[in-house]
Amino acid sequence: MVHSKSTFFSAMKIRRALLSVSDKTGIVKFAQFLESQKVDIISTGGTARLLSENGVSVRDISEITQFPEMLDGRVKTLHPAIHGGLLYVRGNDDHEKVIAEHEIGPIDLLLVNLYPFEETKARGAGEEEIIENIDIGGPSMLRSAAKNFAGVVVLSDPNDITSVQEEIDETGGVSLEKRRELAGKVFAKTASYDAAIADYFHTKRIPLRYGENPHQEAVLLSDSGVLHLSIPHSKQIQGKQMGYCNVLDADAALRIILEFSEKPSCAIIKHASPCGIATGNTLLEAYERALEADSVSAFGGVVAFNQAVDEETAQAMEKMFFEIILAPSVEEKAKNIFSSKENMRVLELGEMQNIPQNIKEFRSILGGTLEQNVDRADISEDDLVLQVGEDSEQKRKDAIFAWKIVTHVKSNAIVIVKDEQTVGIGGGQTSRVASSRIAVHHAQTKAQGAVAASDAFFPFADGVEFLAESGVKTIVQPGGSKRDAEVLEAAKKYGITMYFTGRRAFRH
Repeated sequence: MVHSKSTFFSAMKIRRALLSVSDKTGIVKFAQFLESQKVDIISTGGTARLLSENGVSVRDISEITQFPEMLDGRVKTLHPAIHGGLLYVRGNDDHEKVIAEHEIGPIDLLLVNLYPFEETKARGAGEEEIIENIDIGGPSMLRSAAKNFAGVVVLSDPNDITSVQEEIDETGGVSLEKRRELAGKVFAKTASYDAAIADYFHTKRIPLRYGENPHQEAVLLSDSGVLHLSIPHSKQIQGKQMGYCNVLDADAALRIILEFSEKPSCAIIKHASPCGIATGNTLLEAYERALEADSVSAFGGVVAFNQAVDEETAQAMEKMFFEIILAPSVEEKAKNIFSSKENMRVLELGEMQNIPQNIKEFRSILGGTLEQNVDRADISEDDLVLQVGEDSEQKRKDAIFAWKIVTHVKSNAIVIVKDEQTVGIGGGQTSRVASSRIAVHHAQTKAQGAVAASDAFFPFADGVEFLAESGVKTIVQPGGSKRDAEVLEAAKKYGITMYFTGRRAFRH
């Protein structure tokens, strides 16, 4: 698009303004100022009434469009007399000729702020009210004016009124630099506004029993666009309403069980941390081995399976109190057994599937949101690089198993495994040695000949020495420490087999 040079003079005089706002902060004083500058003021609905009540001479939008507001105000500004006045290129002979022919007057300043969609949604309004607060005409006018910032001053934020008024007062108009700045704010505003609306339509709000604590309210936001396995898209077939912590625990259990597909597997979670994971020849055997790993912590936990829960497994679970059971499906006889514990939540996940590559996860912080790809423990035996010690097929199997678990334990994390069964887990500590001590404490004599996984490198040899003295014979870790040589020397001294993965598995 070509503009004449006259379009870009430094201080554009305001002759005509359109004011239409839901947030009426500062609007009366600004309109009074514009009136003192001999500006012709156009307005709509409630804004026009407010200005008129305060003595401002204002023309209603219908006088300009020669068409009444209609459909409860849904249609009032979507008209060529408005958008032509905003969009025509000042100084363009063809444009000037068209608006003169159709008697369209220029609109040099637009002040619009949008219907309070997000605020309406946030206070828990019903859908009908939320939909009515989706602004159509406002964003359309703002975008028209912002596109044509060379000839229009556009205000989308009441906080900008003062600076614009001061510039008009000092120079008689508004500079191109300021007009461009305000246009940029408009496109950021309308993009954010549209994103919030899209999020509303894609997101289902599922009420939760309560938040982390009973005095906290909480909801689960379910993204309708998600096609993969997830807790929000599971089917709860019995039990109490889910709470905030229940969802977190169930999600942690799901993430772990998705690591296992070849053998019947069971993962038991407590406070979003794994306390027992095992495989078996049958689902019952996998459950019994997972429970054996830490039966004390398992009480009141979440149990996840990678196969349909059968009658035999359900019968074994009757003896224990669990908050949640989740599995691809539950056989009818197993459902009948679970029904005797009416408060226990049972979730059917649907067919097990791999989580898509590069799927995103988000975490809110004060003033922002973190985004990253979900970490998967997708390594194979080929990724295990032997550094010292004797290699074997069983050591590699257990090393892979241990790595799949340690990826899902809070850092610093140490997991001790024997025959594809966790025997000791330590995590969430400020030192790797402390996590090692916790893992060994749980494992006790089962640490003899076991495999240990560390989510990050050992910064010193002390962690390796402690594990070795406890009976661990194999360690898998990322490697990459400045003291790798010292760590490997300790491994040699104690007859430890050590594998490097070349990748870290922090979980904060």
